[in-house]
Amino acid sequence: MQAPRPTRRHVLAGALAAPLFSNSVRASSGELNILMWSDYLPAAFKERFTVETGITINHTPVGSNEEILAAIEATGGPGFDLVSPTNQRALQWEPLGVLQPFDMARVPTDTVNPAMLKIGSDSWNFNAAGTHWLPHIWGTEGIAYRTDRWQPEGIAPSYGDVWSEALAGATMGRAQSMLVGAGLFLEAWDELEPGSVWAAYENEDTMRRVWTQITDWAVDRRSRINRLWNDAETQSAALLSDEISLGQTWDGPALALKSQGAPVHYQAPVEGAMAWVDGLAMPKAAAHVEEAYAFIEFAYDPENAGLATQSHGYNSPVLGADRFAGETYAKNFAEAYPADSLSKLNPWPAEAPWYAALRAEFVAKFKNA
Repeated sequence: MQAPRPTRRHVLAGALAAPLFSNSVRASSGELNILMWSDYLPAAFKERFTVETGITINHTPVGSNEEILAAIEATGGPGFDLVSPTNQRALQWEPLGVLQPFDMARVPTDTVNPAMLKIGSDSWNFNAAGTHWLPHIWGTEGIAYRTDRWQPEGIAPSYGDVWSEALAGATMGRAQSMLVGAGLFLEAWDELEPGSVWAAYENEDTMRRVWTQITDWAVDRRSRINRLWNDAETQSAALLSDEISLGQTWDGPALALKSQGAPVHYQAPVEGAMAWVDGLAMPKAAAHVEEAYAFIEFAYDPENAGLATQSHGYNSPVLGADRFAGETYAKNFAEAYPADSLSKLNPWPAEAPWYAALRAEFVAKFKNA
């Protein structure tokens, strides 16, 4: 699977009219159980949804794809009506056989970026039964820093700044993606063969060779890293602390703080930010199917998507959502992805189960160093 390279043009392309909710949806008094990333359902969004539909959202927050998979594997699917896997995890979900295809006639696809919809129809079309995944939120992982404590030497920060001796003890990141960032940095400085990081997804032998080089390099610098994060809240708290000056982070938490006036900046690094699309998937055991489709219809309304975007700081695949996200969002987006940043995005490749398992071994080695 190759994820799309989202651009500002795609996001801005043609805002379309919002769909109208049916009387049956408006009259609903049901509930909806969602397993989703911790900061994706802002209070204002949930409140508007409940007022509009009468449906109460029960949100179980998670901070990683591993948590989502573990929760579903533990139950086989019952307990949740919608889950939120990331685009590149299709190869890990298909063997589980716990998802059902969406009835696309009930999805307002005319309001959604077609390149992102194509991810579901191409890579999540399990057993040719139809799409099992819909795009919900997209974003990137790059560099966030405290503007009152640090500034990049050039026009953009680098993944290498996380590991620099000058910032020793004042940086943070998520272990598994920090190692990828380190690899991209090493490629840029010709200490690793160009293309090695993404070639590692192709087979186990290549991954072992490449990740051994990266991990050994990172282990030698492990003491320079102050914190390891695993969710949005941890990133935000660290950026507001007295300890952290810079980190490899998601865009949303840092840009949300920036929108609130904190001295925090997020920017795509010179090596290219890592891009992802988190989606919606419906377990076969979903107990509230009608409510799930009501949520999708609501979330794909540009005004509602813009309301959520304004709060969580990520980006929406809904066409025209940015018009409702406010001037601060537009300014933050432009400053996070200046010049040719969008053309240099690195979409996360598809992850086979063997890749995830092997990566966990290297991550453990790094964490325990």
